[in-house]
Amino acid sequence: MEDSEQSSNKRQADVVKLPRKRFFRQRAHANPFSDHDLIYPIKPDEMDWSPYFPRYFSKDSKENTKKVDFIDVGCGYGGLLVALAPLFPDKLILGMEIRTKVEDYVKKRIIALRNQSKDDLYQNISVIRMNAMKFLPNFFEAGQLSKMFFLFPDPHFKRKKHKNRIISPNLLAEYAYLLKVGGLLYTATDVRELHEWMVEKCDAHPLFERIPDEELKDDPCINCILNETEEGKKVARNNGDKHFAVYRRIENN
Repeated sequence: MEDSEQSSNKRQADVVKLPRKRFFRQRAHANPFSDHDLIYPIKPDEMDWSPYFPRYFSKDSKENTKKVDFIDVGCGYGGLLVALAPLFPDKLILGMEIRTKVEDYVKKRIIALRNQSKDDLYQNISVIRMNAMKFLPNFFEAGQLSKMFFLFPDPHFKRKKHKNRIISPNLLAEYAYLLKVGGLLYTATDVRELHEWMVEKCDAHPLFERIPDEELKDDPCINCILNETEEGKKVARNNGDKHFAVYRRIENN
């Protein structure tokens, strides 16, 4: 009996606990043009995904056929990743975060969730520290992605800082390159001026068309965007407004 109790206590101790967010706090945004000492591949086929998705990749294996499908740019504390994981179990979903402490928190959160899951969930999500404004084509091939999320980004209110916004004409050309035809680009913010800016830039791009809101009622991602992300929950607590728009990648004319 005593051995059984000790074994049970050991199993409980072996369970990785979820990290506590208060130990990983960092300023809300980082300067994307600073030198962040990042590691990135020269080209997509040189990227080793085995540390991020060990269930699906093994180092140097020729049988690694799966590819990342969704990316959450500026994933924060990983709320969207965790919400999407069980909804799209056959898709590999990658969060990208430039802040070191926040990326570390999400990494530990995913490890804990994988260990706690009895249904083998959360093997399809991971996080990487990177600057999406500079290095996306180093990680992903043309037409590889089916969903890209840009949720509650830094609004960069000052006009001289608008060049730092994650949605811009130049960056949209890059996103169109990475998204497959029919792929979706999601934006959300609680800042109306930024929402209008993002809509204006996306509307003007010839390779994106906006999906009417009424056509999105059956898209499970919308609820996750607005209600499962940490920023979305904070806006709700403060009785703020949440604005979103979804665009489809269309064929080249």
